[in-house]
Amino acid sequence: MKKITIAVDGFSSCGKSTMAKALAKRVGYIYVDTGAMYRSVTLFAMREGLISKCADSDEVVIDEESLKARMDDIVISFRLNEETGLPETYLNGECVEREIRTIEVSNFVSPIATLGFVREAMVSQQQRMGVEGGVVMDGRDIGTVVFPNAELKIFVTASAEVRAQRRYDELKAKGMPADYEEILKNVQERDYIDSHREIAPLRQADDALLLDNSEMTIAEQDEWLLQRFQEVVGKQGE
Repeated sequence: MKKITIAVDGFSSCGKSTMAKALAKRVGYIYVDTGAMYRSVTLFAMREGLISKCADSDEVVIDEESLKARMDDIVISFRLNEETGLPETYLNGECVEREIRTIEVSNFVSPIATLGFVREAMVSQQQRMGVEGGVVMDGRDIGTVVFPNAELKIFVTASAEVRAQRRYDELKAKGMPADYEEILKNVQERDYIDSHREIAPLRQADDALLLDNSEMTIAEQDEWLLQRFQEVVGKQGE
């Protein structure tokens, strides 16, 4: 049976990665977290001193020319953690799964993701990863730009307050510092930037199924997604 491509888009911290990972593991597909790819580019830029905030304001300053010249030095891959059975993100051979989830990276990732040359490089990598199908990919523009012909498209949303609380709980569970108000502000700012950027703005594809999981448990959303997958695969076999 032909393997399909599954695109899961939506707002930040709405559980896209959690549900996409679970489905991929359940049906034996490859999972690609595109948000982690942009976070990895952001971490690289931070480490190389190519992005910062002005001392007297919150304005983000990016050395775009230098970052563009270094894009070929950024190699992102995903490897399966044998203990957890889940994929982890690697930047130039280093596991950065923990580092890319910090609030510091969250504060810089949207400006990096708006850069045309960054998106072009990441989309090219993503399309190569999913060329043969059998992939679950989540992000902001998978169903609209990366895989506009994906057989199953999901657009996930939840209230900003719910998403901020989830992000707060996730960081605290990992023993990482977290401030709810700071996280909520970051979520709202990222929503605006992602939805208003000139290149590949966040939007629901015309043929995407909408899922508001504000009041759903993880088990409920996993079951919902599995049912949608089975429906599409069933039609493919007819």
